[in-house]
Order: sequence, then C-alpha cells, then structure tokens
Amino acid sequence: MSPPDILFNTIPVWLGVYLLAITFFAAATFILYRNAIRLILLGQKSDLLDNKLQRFSGIMKPVFGQSKVLQSFSLKTDIAGLAHFFIFWGFLSFALSYILFIFGDSIWHRFSETILTKKGVEVFASYLDVLAVIFLFVIFLGVGRRWWKTPRRLSFDLTQKLDAAVILAFITVLMCLTILTEAFYVAGNGTGPHAEALIGRAIGEAFISANLPESSALVLHEIGWWLHVLVILSFSIVIPLSKHTHLLGAPVNFFFRSLETPGTLTTPNLEKVDAFGAFNVKDFTWKQLLDGYACAVCGRCSDVCPANFSGKLLSPMHIVANLKDHTQKVGPSIIKDDSIEKDNPLVPNLIPEEAIWDCLTCGACVTECPVGVEHVQTIVDVRRHLVMEKAQIPETGQAALVSLEQRGHPWRGTTYSRTDWMADINVPTVDENPNADYLLWIGCTSALDKRGHSVAKSLARVLKRANVDFAVLGQKETCTGDPARRLGNEYLYQNMANQTIETLKAHKVRKIITLCPHCFNVMKNEYPHLKGDFDVIHYSKFVDELISNGKLTAIGEIKENVSYHDSCYLGRQNNIYEEPRNVASSIPGLNLLEMNKNREKGFCCGAGGGHAWLEENQGTRTNHMRTDQFLETGADTVAVSCPFCLQMFDEGLSSRDESKKRKAVDLIELVDQSTTTPDGK
Repeated sequence: MSPPDILFNTIPVWLGVYLLAITFFAAATFILYRNAIRLILLGQKSDLLDNKLQRFSGIMKPVFGQSKVLQSFSLKTDIAGLAHFFIFWGFLSFALSYILFIFGDSIWHRFSETILTKKGVEVFASYLDVLAVIFLFVIFLGVGRRWWKTPRRLSFDLTQKLDAAVILAFITVLMCLTILTEAFYVAGNGTGPHAEALIGRAIGEAFISANLPESSALVLHEIGWWLHVLVILSFSIVIPLSKHTHLLGAPVNFFFRSLETPGTLTTPNLEKVDAFGAFNVKDFTWKQLLDGYACAVCGRCSDVCPANFSGKLLSPMHIVANLKDHTQKVGPSIIKDDSIEKDNPLVPNLIPEEAIWDCLTCGACVTECPVGVEHVQTIVDVRRHLVMEKAQIPETGQAALVSLEQRGHPWRGTTYSRTDWMADINVPTVDENPNADYLLWIGCTSALDKRGHSVAKSLARVLKRANVDFAVLGQKETCTGDPARRLGNEYLYQNMANQTIETLKAHKVRKIITLCPHCFNVMKNEYPHLKGDFDVIHYSKFVDELISNGKLTAIGEIKENVSYHDSCYLGRQNNIYEEPRNVASSIPGLNLLEMNKNREKGFCCGAGGGHAWLEENQGTRTNHMRTDQFLETGADTVAVSCPFCLQMFDEGLSSRDESKKRKAVDLIELVDQSTTTPDGK
C-alpha cells in the first residue's frame, strides 16, 4: 500500500500521519487510564511479580499460540477458535504492514524495501491481499454464526451487544480499503512492488479496462489511503471503549495469573484484613478487577458452567462483567469518597446472591476461559464476605458449618464413628504403627457414611495386598476444613486446617494417601500456605504406580462396560486424568467407555463447592444431568474416585429408576474385586 507523497498537495504525508497518530494515541491513552487503569488500581495489593520468567513464558501459548481459544475447536460444533486464530495472526500481519508501509514509507518511500527487499514487499503485499479476502470470508461466517445460527454461548444478553458488530464493521472496511487502495494505485499507473499485489493488481486492471481516468484513480487512491490510516487509528479509540479492551488486557492478565495449582484458593491473614472477603470494589484485588477488562465476553465460561447449564442463575461471565460495570459506575466516585459504594452494593444489585451460592467451584469456567480470568476465587471471596461479615448462607450450608465446628465433620445426624468402618478389618492406627511409611487419610464421608465404609475397606485391603506399610489416625482424624473454605467460612477452615496440621506433625507424618480428591487437593495445594508441607497422593495415582511397578496385579476378570467419571478436584484441578483410566484398563475383561464430557471437558457431579450440603432449588439437579450423560454411554457401571461423586451418582441412578440395572462404584472397589486371591485375601 504505497503512500502518496503530499497530503492533497498541502503538507508532507509523514507529518500528517504522525500528527494524527500522536493525537489518536494520546486520546486512547487518556481513555484507557480514565476507564480502566485508575479503576483497576483501586483494588487490593496482590504480589504477583514472582517468577517473572515463568510468567513471561506462560504468555506464549495462550496469546501467540491461541491455545486456549483452540482447545474447544471442532469442525462439527465450533470452528470459532480456528477463525480467531487466523484473525489474531492476520491482525499481527497487518499491524506489521502498517509499521512498514504507513509509518515507515511515509518518511522514506523505500523504507519497507530496505527491510524486506523489493521482492519481499511484493510477496508481503500479495499475502496481505489474500489475507484480506480470507478475513472477509471469516467475517461473513462470523456474522452468520453470531446473529443467525447462534450457539448457546453467544445467546447471552452480554454477548449480543453491538461491540462485536462495530469491530467487525471496522475490520470489513479495512480489508476492503486494503484491496481497493492498491487497485486504485494500479489504475493510476502506479509502479513498484505495491503495484504487483496479487488481488489489488487484478482489480486495478479491471478499473483500467473500464476506462477509469488515471487522475480519478490517483485521487481515489489518496482518499483510500488516508481513510485506511484513519480507520486504523480509530481502533485505538474503540478498544478502550469496548469489550475489545481484552486485546490489551489478556496478555497482561496471563502474565499476572496465579501460578498455584488450578483451584487453589488464596489464604488471607485474618488478623490483618480490614474486612473478610470481598463485597465492594476496593475489597477485590487489582488482579480481580483486571479480569473484567481482560474478559472478551465470549460466553465460553458460562457455556461450560454446570450450574448455568442446568438452569441456575449463575453465569461466570456475568459475574466478571458485572464487577467491571460496577467498578466503572462507582469507581470514579470512590476515588473522591470511599463511602459512596455503600449505597450501591454489588450484591444483590448486579449479582444475585443466589448466583454466588450456585457455584460448584469445579473450575470449568477457569479452564475454558481464553484470557486467563479466575472466576472461582472472586466468587469464593464474595462468599467469604456473606458468611463472615453478614452471616448470610443457605440454611443447610449453615447446618454443615455448625456441625464442622461442633463435631469436627459436616455430616450432622450420622450414627457412625471414625473407626466403625474398621470393625471387621485389621487396620493399624498411628499409635499401633507410629513409624508407618504412609498415613491413609480416610476423610469424613468415607468414615461416616455407610456407603463409604465399603470403599475405605477396599482401599485398605488393596494396600495390604501390595504390602504397603500404612496406618490411620482413627478417632484422631478430623475434617480437613475444606467444606468450610468452599462455603466461605475461611476462619473455620484455617482453625481446622491448623488443628489437622498439628496432629499430623505430632505423629511425624510425611506421606499421606487420600481417598477423597477434596482432601487431597486441600492438603497438597493449600496446607502449605499454613506451613503444612506433606507428600500427599491420591489413591488412584498411588495404585497406578503399584500396578506399574508390579507390586499389585489384577487377576480377577470383571466383564463389565464401565464409564469413568472425572472428579473435578482430581482431574481439572490437579491434572490426574490418565492414572485412574490406567488402573481401570489393567482389570481383565473390563471395557472402558467414555462419557461425551470427559477429562478437561468433564461435567461436575453436583457436589462441589459445598453443594453436598446445599439444596438445588432451580433448574435441573446437576447430578441428574451427569447421570443422564452416563446413561447415554450404555455402560453397566459408572466408576468414580471420590466419595461425593459416588453419593451423587447413587442418588442420580435412583432418581432415574436405574439403580437395579446400573450401578455406581468407586474405582478402588473394582480393583479390590479384581485383586482378591482365590483364598479370599
């Protein structure tokens, strides 16, 4: 795109270009600061400058490789990721062309040729022509997809705003100007590498054949060139005024992402905080406020959210977007007067309280988000405020918290003790085997729920067959505090966690095998924040290692079609997907069938985020939806590696009158059955 020499015979082109650029960029910077930066800085301090090299490297794949956008790509159901990939790299290509052909060539007409060579400019110009045509085709598909054949994730009110239409219109105009400006240049008897651009030259020759006057073509070229410049510079104004702030916010958001294992919550110093949790703009961290400006409003998070999918009020996208809107609405006033927000609270004005309690903390939204937004932490912070500052929590959730505080477990009404499951099986306690290699952590549900007893016994028998030296805490075991944390009572969690850590240290425990993924996650990833550093492993991974090392062999044939359900806190939060499947595949005769939603795309059983104790009063029960997904496989058995998942599937199968035809088991029960020797040991 060769620039004219003089701006309509008045001033040098380079002067016009740089004056316009300075004006537009100054205005854009002012808007960005006023609408975003100064408001983001209202948030609480958050130390996210550690491990800078890891943070920089973490930008590469999701930003330049577009990996998070492409993870949902499917030729049949979702080609948007591939289209976005082409648009992103096309955008970078055009940005390079503007640097060379506008900002460079306007100063010295051979600038781009010096950088790329004459032939290089010709090839690059032709590449841009082809790219422009591809862009126009992709935009045509995008318009049809967004406003005609609309997928679920784009059907939300937020995703139907005009932001997308404006940006698509801008891109369409740019692509047309790219080709037409070159065509007018050719028709005006222009020479040089820009006149050899593939499509521009063909159209230019058509103009010549149509007898377009050379003088008119030159004027049209100059008008087109300057329109091109104005549209490009207008982008700098549109971006900070729309959802397309994510073009700037996403790379920054990825840099400042949490480097913890997914699903790990922050551990505030409760003695130093002014208020518990977050409710007002200044209660959130600046990173949480940045999330709103990084959000692309693409609907991916809400589309995969089990709560939203099952008809609940929760929409992770709306949580983030509404926090941003609230910040922009009250932020300027807060800068002048902190008290102004008290008359306009975020909850329930913009975010219904019910939506906060709908969350299963499964992390599907975080995994799916292409711009690094961390929804779950924000939701839990609001829960912390509701519970610890306002004593607002659903009644059944409060009952679980009271039981935790009074009894050391959440299962109010249970008639079992911590050791009843051991009644007919010889399992040593830490007092009987103080130097055991491993501590077997049973967990509240497996110890205090009758169905869980079978699972605990199976694991103990399997460990014995593999000659693993282990012991249990018995009556000394108490809840890890995880339910309290997910339900928002951080104070109770930290008390219970510290108590457990003291008990473990008193018995010099080093290695822990857990039955429950929730116990595993909190002990492995969150206890270190409280100086509880232990080597924690979930039994599915441990048993996989036993089988791989030849210490355990499945000999009994189980001729069943089995579908394995990924626990959120084992799979998505801790990346343990293959180990349970390896264990299942080692069992002779067992045929493993996958549900449609599996591994990273797995669907929560419905018990996460404290929902084992919360009622579902809207939409379809989440565990019923997951049960239906299992039934679609045609499998005889659903295998799980979590006591909560087991409860959810047992209830789900009963609700579908399938409990006599199909069954739910814990994976370790299948291993126990298959590794039992002929003499029953």
